[in-house]
Amino acid sequence: MFNIKPINKPKTMEAVIMLILILAIISSSIIVFGSVPHIPILISCIILMGYGIVKKVSFKEIEQGMVNGASGGIGAVLLFIFIGVLVSSWLISGTIPTLMFLGFEFISPHFFFAIAFVLTALCGLFIGSSLTTAATIGVALIGMGEALGVSLPITAGAIVSGAFFGDKMSPLSDTTNLAASIVKVDLFTHIRNMAWTTVPAFIITLIIFVSLSPGENAIPLSDLKSIQAGLEKTGLIHWYSLIPVVILIACILFRVTALLTLAINAVLSIGLSFIHQYMPVRELFQILFSGYVSETGIESVDSLLTRGGINSMMFTISLVILSLCLGGLLFKLGIIPAILHKASSILTSTRRIIVSTALSAIGINVVIGEQYLSILLTGEAFQSQYEKVGLHPKNLSRTLEDAGTVINPLVPWSVCGIFITDVLHVSTIEYLPFAFFCLLSPVLTILFGLTGWTLKRNLIVKEDTSTSN
Repeated sequence: MFNIKPINKPKTMEAVIMLILILAIISSSIIVFGSVPHIPILISCIILMGYGIVKKVSFKEIEQGMVNGASGGIGAVLLFIFIGVLVSSWLISGTIPTLMFLGFEFISPHFFFAIAFVLTALCGLFIGSSLTTAATIGVALIGMGEALGVSLPITAGAIVSGAFFGDKMSPLSDTTNLAASIVKVDLFTHIRNMAWTTVPAFIITLIIFVSLSPGENAIPLSDLKSIQAGLEKTGLIHWYSLIPVVILIACILFRVTALLTLAINAVLSIGLSFIHQYMPVRELFQILFSGYVSETGIESVDSLLTRGGINSMMFTISLVILSLCLGGLLFKLGIIPAILHKASSILTSTRRIIVSTALSAIGINVVIGEQYLSILLTGEAFQSQYEKVGLHPKNLSRTLEDAGTVINPLVPWSVCGIFITDVLHVSTIEYLPFAFFCLLSPVLTILFGLTGWTLKRNLIVKEDTSTSN
C-alpha cells in the first residue's frame, strides 16, 4: 500500500480526527450493535469518499486508491482459496479425522490442564482454526473439567492457550496467512521465524499448566470416547491418511512456496480419498467449493468435521478486500501518511518500532475487538518504518501475530472473546489470567525487540535512512 501516493495533505490534527472517527465507527458498530466488521468498514469507506470529495479530490483518484489498496490482498485471497480446498481435501482423505483420533489417545487422568493445553494445540495446528477447536474439543474438555471439579477458568485458559498456539503456527490458519501476505513474506518463512518467540512461550505455558494440573484423578473419558467412536464411524481413519502431513512437513523443510505446497497437498489428498471411497466428480467439486458435511449423528464430531471449501473463506476474503480498500483510501487521502510523518521523529530505532508495532496491534484489538484489522491496519501502517531501519519484513509479520492474533480472545467484547465465552460458558475475564500463552507472546516479542535477539535485518537499507540504525 506504500506505492499509493497521497493526493491530499491534511494537517496532523485533521488526520488524527478522521482516524479517530473511523475507529469510533468501526468499534461502536461491532461492540454496541454486534455488527460484523464488513458493514462499518464499508460505511467508513463511504465517509472517506465524501471527505475526499470535500477536499476536492477527483472521484477517479478516490476509486483508484481503493483499487490499489485491494490489489495488495490478491496474494492473501489466493492463499485463502487454496486453504479452503485443502481443508476439504484433508477431510475426505481422512487426514484431519485420523489426526484427531490419534490425538485423543494422549488423554490420561494425569496432568489434566497440561493435556488439555497440548491436545487443543495439536488440534488447532492441524485444523488451523482456534474457534473450531474451542467449540469442539474445548467443549468436551470443559465438560470433563466440570465433572472432575477442577477450576473451569484454568481449564478454559488451557483451551484458549492451546487453540491459539495452533491457530498461530498452522499453515492452514487464515490469520497466519494474512500476516505473511500483508507484508509480503513467504508463509513458511513467517512460521519458522515465529518459532523464536512461540516455542519459548509454549514451553513456559506447558510448565505452568503441569504445575497447576490436579495430578491423578478419575477423569471421565466417556465424552472423548464417544468422539473417537464417531470418528471411526466416518470410515475415514486410515494410516495412509497421514501421508499428506508428511508431505506438508517435507515441503516446509525444503522451503517450497506456500501456494505450491497447498496445491500439492490438495491433489495428493483428493487422490488418497478414492482409496477408501468412490465419489462422483460432481460431489467432489461440491465438497471442494462448499465444504465437507459430516453426518455421523454425533453433534461434536459433525461440528468438528463439517467445514472447509472455498465458500468457507469468503467471509475472510471479503473482509480483507474491504479492509484493504479502507487502507487504500486512508493512504490516498493522506491520513495515515500525515500521522506517520509526525511519528517518524520518534520511530527512529529498532526498539521503538517493535514496541510501537506490538502496542498498536494490541490497541486495535482492544478498541475495535477485531483480529483481522489488528493485523491489516498495523501491518500497513508500519511496513515502511521497518524498511527505513533495515529490518526484514518477517520481523513485522511475527510481531503482528505475537501481539495481534493471540490478544483477541482476551478482549471481552472482541469477536473471539464473545464466541469463546458462549461455547465454554466461562467469561473472558475469568479465563484471561490463565491464558498464559496469549499473555506471554506479546511480552516475548517486545523483549526480543528491546534486546535485538533473533531480529533479522535486510542486507540493503535505503541510503537516505541508513543513519536511523
